[in-house]
Amino acid sequence: MDSAVDFRSFAALGDSFTEGMSDVLPDGSYRGWADVLAGRLAARRADFRYANLAVRGKLIRQIVREQVPAAVAMRADLVTLVGGLNDVLRPRCDLGEVCGLLEEAVERLAPACGRLVLMRSPGREGPVLERCRGRLERLFGFIDELGARHGAVVVDLFAARSLADPRMWAEDRLHLTGEAHRRVAEAVWQGLGLEAEFAWDSPLPPAVPGSRWARRAADLRFAREHLLPWIGRRLTGRSSGDGRPPKRPELAPLVLPEAPPLGLREAPVAVEEGP
Repeated sequence: MDSAVDFRSFAALGDSFTEGMSDVLPDGSYRGWADVLAGRLAARRADFRYANLAVRGKLIRQIVREQVPAAVAMRADLVTLVGGLNDVLRPRCDLGEVCGLLEEAVERLAPACGRLVLMRSPGREGPVLERCRGRLERLFGFIDELGARHGAVVVDLFAARSLADPRMWAEDRLHLTGEAHRRVAEAVWQGLGLEAEFAWDSPLPPAVPGSRWARRAADLRFAREHLLPWIGRRLTGRSSGDGRPPKRPELAPLVLPEAPPLGLREAPVAVEEGP
């Protein structure tokens, strides 16, 4: 049954994935799947309100400490929680602690909202995914258990073949493109039992072959502009989200800027796997 009219408010919690990186708007800010989903829900109700508490770089402990209490107080009709991936991608990760913190968050959020959505996050094909696959599968198995125990919707993006395609990922090889965010929004929309607009996991067209020189240049640019700064932050204990407030800290009416052209409406380009 289409129950979108019941969602008068939506609060999104998480890290860069939910903040919207790297779905860039013309003014340089980020849109992302949560904004897209909120826009579709807002089109159904004039009194709809939306908060996005997500901040890039946040670990699950920070999400639980900084975002969960605010979301509990909002008592939104719809809450999404996506976290733990930044923890899992680090060389050292106490997965038991991560799962315990996720459990704490769900136990606090589920009674305070109308509908809670959890996710099995997407993974980009390549060696990074393979190195972390065991941790991810354990984390996602626990998220499935939490969803069943607390009646939450679990949207499985990890199994999506389209979202594993490197062309769905930005130049930093960590964040999704605008087209990928659009597909995630549709996946959540359908996970809520709402009428499908399109087949969100449909395969991409064949990639245009790239030259070895172009692939090498892309690898060098990635290392210089993204990988080395990321390593530097890890070594110094800094985060890209340090001192950054949420973009929508309160439930408020939604006015979204005009969306830019989506990635796959342009010609697809060849992208090599990351490190």
